[in-house]
Amino acid sequence: MIDPVMSRASAFAYLQAELAAPNEPGLDRLRLVEAPLVPEVRLHLAQDAIVWWARMQAEVGGVLTAPFWATAWLGGQALARYVLDRPVTVAGRRVLDVGSGSGLVAIAAGLAGAAAVTANDVDPYAVSAITLNARANGVAVSLCPDDLLEGDGGDADVVLAGDVFYSEAIAKRMRPFLHRAAARGAQVLVGDPGRAHLPWDRMTIMATYPAPAQPTEPQISRVNVLQPR
Repeated sequence: MIDPVMSRASAFAYLQAELAAPNEPGLDRLRLVEAPLVPEVRLHLAQDAIVWWARMQAEVGGVLTAPFWATAWLGGQALARYVLDRPVTVAGRRVLDVGSGSGLVAIAAGLAGAAAVTANDVDPYAVSAITLNARANGVAVSLCPDDLLEGDGGDADVVLAGDVFYSEAIAKRMRPFLHRAAARGAQVLVGDPGRAHLPWDRMTIMATYPAPAQPTEPQISRVNVLQPR
């Protein structure tokens, strides 16, 4: 078994080396770019996440988790936009961004005045990307690499979840987690562009945004921010 601490250290070193390399053209590169719905936030994202993933696996010589952190997912963009447009949602409060990916939502919460922000992701590359993205935006974000889905979000006043219903397996664990967080009194907000596993019958739409053009998901025209009932 790989030591998770060593795995995180290796992932961070890999991404640091990538960002220190010359800014060469190619789809297998990271670029520091604005998130389309949230131009206030810049992220290190892949030109093409699939091509980037293939290169990563070839270079490390093994199978890696899909680099969800290398894309600004639509649900996360909408949730970040909502938080920045309504800073009272998080200002002065403890915030947990679960399944943080690139860290976009966590960074938005920090920019909106949260008292403390924790970004949670179990992928060591995502944890490393969050560190680098938070640094690029001048925001302090605490990192949590643990699987939190059997709990209730701890002492977070606000639990944010951007685009977390993309698979049945994750949805089956995410639904009860968010329910437990809401039941203990946390404000829970979900960003979602209409994923098949979102429990629509248990959600109230708080805001809707036009979806920016996405070559991989051209069928999506809008994305919602929702609150569990």
